[in-house]
Amino acid sequence: MVALTAEKQDHNLLSRMAAGDGHGENSAYFDGWKAYEENPFHPIDRPDGVIQMGLAENQLCGDLMRKWVLEHPEASICTAEGVNQFSDIAIFQDYHGLPEFRQAVAKFMEKTRNNKVKFDPDRIVMSGGATGAHETVAFCLANPGDGFLVPTPYYPGFDRDLRWRTGVNLVPVTCHSSNGFKITVEALDAAYENARVPVKGLLITNPSNPLGTTLDRDCLKSLVKFTNDKGIHLIADEIYAATTFGESEFISVAEVIEEIPDCNRDLIHIVYSLSKDMGLPGLRVGIIYSYNNRVVQIARKMSSFGLVSSQTQHLIAKMLSDEDFVDEFIRKSKLRLAERHAELTTGLDGLGIGWLKAGAGLFIWMDLRNLLKTATFDSEMELWRVIVHKVKLNVSPGGSCHCHEPGWFRVCFANMDHQTMETALERIRVFTSQIEEESLKLTKQMAKKKKCWQSSLRLSFKDTRRFEEGFFSPHSPVPPSPLVRAQI
Repeated sequence: MVALTAEKQDHNLLSRMAAGDGHGENSAYFDGWKAYEENPFHPIDRPDGVIQMGLAENQLCGDLMRKWVLEHPEASICTAEGVNQFSDIAIFQDYHGLPEFRQAVAKFMEKTRNNKVKFDPDRIVMSGGATGAHETVAFCLANPGDGFLVPTPYYPGFDRDLRWRTGVNLVPVTCHSSNGFKITVEALDAAYENARVPVKGLLITNPSNPLGTTLDRDCLKSLVKFTNDKGIHLIADEIYAATTFGESEFISVAEVIEEIPDCNRDLIHIVYSLSKDMGLPGLRVGIIYSYNNRVVQIARKMSSFGLVSSQTQHLIAKMLSDEDFVDEFIRKSKLRLAERHAELTTGLDGLGIGWLKAGAGLFIWMDLRNLLKTATFDSEMELWRVIVHKVKLNVSPGGSCHCHEPGWFRVCFANMDHQTMETALERIRVFTSQIEEESLKLTKQMAKKKKCWQSSLRLSFKDTRRFEEGFFSPHSPVPPSPLVRAQI
């Protein structure tokens, strides 16, 4: 009683925003992180801990980063080689950002888009990571109560990043596994017409998080046309631009609008960061690139609430200006992502586990629909709890990504070393083996019961065949065990 009273008093002392749960973190996506934080895996200290496969982080090229930093101590103002610039960098910097930083970022964005487009450094607006960039864009484009269309499944963090402090709604655009979760104009029209709030824009992620797929040129053109026709904004989250591998190709919306002469560019905006492509999430380098002059001006003023430190800007400007390093980093990153992706998917193929064919991102979209007891999100959550708390793998259930089909899971693969990946695959192998053993046991029990029923029925019926076929037909009112389905 005392605890409840204290909690009520705390709520009275706080704002509605602080006391509410609009942060969007009351989902399985964040619950999985908590399970990991309480018992993190370590090959020696915690071999039975939870392996983090819910974090989309690129740690495969950390050795290249460390090598560059060691070879370029002058890039840091906190070294003997760079301390002469300490006073110039450590003093107050306005929210425009260092000119050399904006120029280097614009050049890097061009390189990650195969130099097919040009970016104006004066349109680069910095922010504290893509999280801050998305919120700033939402503040610029929508009022509280307005909505953005978002194709499903989508990154669970959007519920926090775009909604919590802005009061903006996210309107799901339902995509289906039957066509690889592709975005269709029909689905966009349906979501737009059925939205119960004023729709101010369409938010897409390309490459997709959580699918790992990329949008082709025709699809991007249809999205530009759709938003232009409706007079709403198109926000393209392109933070995984340089994570494509194999035959997968990334095409930026910046490239597509060059092919559409009558495009209203005031409605086009790009969110970018160095968290995924360069594996630098801790440096919090987020970028807003808008073709709308007014948005650039307002977003730059708002950025004062989440600037990138001048020391980080200085370091990044030096690093990204080293074109030989950048070229080699991107090349090796793509190769290593391809190798790790192949390691995981080959392992899953050997276990009969499906996944959505894709060639980008730091994750796969794993299909465990055949392991569900029923085709419901309750069954998905039941399976997810087993995977997190028994198998000890933190994966993200599709429901947390607003997927409308239960049984899909996002599995990250680039945030661990080779040995940890092997351990994760071994845990999945043991888990599936246990399911097969239980399935086989249930199948034998069912066969034994069937044999007993047949013997009993023959005592009373001359023609048993028709009865038996009806009882065990696909139309039988007695469904097979989900474990049996899993084996099949």
